[in-house]
Amino acid sequence: MKKTGLLLALSLAMGTALAADQSTPAGTVPTNTSFPIESIVSPTYADLQCAGFVEKQLLPNATYVAGGLDTPNTSQYATGDLVFLAGQGYTLDKRYRIVRELRDPNRREEFEGQASMLRAMGQPYAELAMVRVVDTRSKSAIAKIEFSCAPVVPGDIVSAFEDRAPLPPHPALRFDRLVPPNGKPSGRIVLAKDFDAELGTGMKVYMNLGANQGIKVGDYFRAVRSYEADLHNPVDSLSFKASTTEDTQAKPPSIEQSMFNRTSGPNIRVAVFPRRAVGEILVLETTPTTSTGMIVFAMEDLHLGDGVELDPQQ
Repeated sequence: MKKTGLLLALSLAMGTALAADQSTPAGTVPTNTSFPIESIVSPTYADLQCAGFVEKQLLPNATYVAGGLDTPNTSQYATGDLVFLAGQGYTLDKRYRIVRELRDPNRREEFEGQASMLRAMGQPYAELAMVRVVDTRSKSAIAKIEFSCAPVVPGDIVSAFEDRAPLPPHPALRFDRLVPPNGKPSGRIVLAKDFDAELGTGMKVYMNLGANQGIKVGDYFRAVRSYEADLHNPVDSLSFKASTTEDTQAKPPSIEQSMFNRTSGPNIRVAVFPRRAVGEILVLETTPTTSTGMIVFAMEDLHLGDGVELDPQQ
């Protein structure tokens, strides 16, 4: 009983200290219910090296994996295997990165406008492995796979390798689920690694803003979703047809779609319901127009099409 009381006192003291360390936004009450403490997941070496990216300019494909020591009996290669690299310009004992130019075989939009938005971002690539050249005496350079994220196959592209330094840990902050827009750079989650659509902690996403908007490695994005998104989801939109009242209510209210919509024009209508924050995303890599991020905290599933906004609380 004494131990329980002591733990409870310590827990309350820590919560009070955290609240005192942070400024309280106007119009809010900082309670444990409305501001849960973020439990941030730190990216591992594999997360940093295997996240993938979207690049506006196509990577040269003149250097590529031609095969391996056991070709043609083996077509997939992983850590420790020897592979043969076609093309010119390889340097003995130098590391290279193996990537794959991707295409989505499903060709299904997860949200309206996804295909055109992705075309504007560029070409998605998967990062597969890191290799080191061990022999250049033959027409094909011979390399050993030192670290693999996924199986390497013939045709995968050989590109320059840049090691990525570990990122500093995130401080203990409270997660405001109802935070209003802050005017910082914002965009959307357009694609995810492996073409996933339902996303959670540890998964990688690709967003349509990058270095041109001042985004840099180590930044954090707040993932947000408006209630209007439910109107466009074929499953969630069915809830509008369900009853939300009780038989004992004398004057039951109704949930109208206009309560969710945001419009602009002469007759501006603002949604009754605020947007909700659903997760936190750490930026692992940037290009001028895109950024690769890892979901490091999630209150619920993140979806393709969710909004992202630069989070200044880091």
